[in-house]
Amino acid sequence: MNPETRHDTGRPPHRMISPMLPSRGIPFSVAIVDDHMLLRVGVAAAFHRTTSMNLTATGASVSEALGHGQHIDVLLLDLRLADGSRPRENIAHLQEKSIDVVCYTSGESPPLIREAARAGAMGMLRKTEPMHVLLAATLAACHGEVAASIDWAAALDSDPTLLDARLSPRERDVLERYASGEGASDVAKALFISRETVLEHVQRIRRKYADVGRPARTKIHLYQRAIEDGVLSVD
Repeated sequence: MNPETRHDTGRPPHRMISPMLPSRGIPFSVAIVDDHMLLRVGVAAAFHRTTSMNLTATGASVSEALGHGQHIDVLLLDLRLADGSRPRENIAHLQEKSIDVVCYTSGESPPLIREAARAGAMGMLRKTEPMHVLLAATLAACHGEVAASIDWAAALDSDPTLLDARLSPRERDVLERYASGEGASDVAKALFISRETVLEHVQRIRRKYADVGRPARTKIHLYQRAIEDGVLSVD
């Protein structure tokens, strides 16, 4: 499912879901793109032990993985590939096919992490993370939820190209609660304002981000902007 077509669900975008507890009748389909065969084999073995996700394709490049012709919900993408492709190009190509992307990396290149985040990656993980963390992050992305990390937050925080949206204190309060997964009614109760006022604030927040070239059309995008601007932190 493409982030542009998702609807706000009120669920916390960063909530991790057990990889052994599928929440729908059929498993999600996932794929891996990494130019190190041994790593692909190891990750594939972990996916084969889950009941909520099926590994349907692997490859050393995006084109190789897509060449299998299988349906894919989420693709695990290495940021550095031997074919010289850029994260921005790969993510855009996958999003055109309604495939969401979780990136994983050794973490040595903040510019690549920022590039992937701006391109719309659903998450960012280190290759050294325990396998259960990788599985949970992938499943979270399958459910349309962001799987953030300390590396992602640090890379975005150091991005010199991000323009300030100049949110008011009240708008930051609304963004903090709304982007973390609270529904408009819950935000209204917490801040002692009406639901309509919350939605007006959200519209203004989106407009301000759009005005500085940082569109936030979905709740997932708002979550990413909140991380970028320090409104939310990654625990």
